[in-house]
Amino acid sequence: MVRELAALEQKLASLIAHTRALRAANESLRRDIAAANERNRVLVDRVAEAKQRLDALLSRLPETAA
Repeated sequence: MVRELAALEQKLASLIAHTRALRAANESLRRDIAAANERNRVLVDRVAEAKQRLDALLSRLPETAA
């Protein structure tokens, strides 16, 4: 009985350690996702600005007859 309890205690300790490691990995991934989302937002803004500039340049070009 004592041996079984010790084995159970060891398994529980292992499970707790694994849970903590997974929690830390999850938090790291959440930070990575947040950083990626911020980079994506910045890039979307830059593309929108470039589109506006390109549209403005195109509107200044003279129209040619086809």
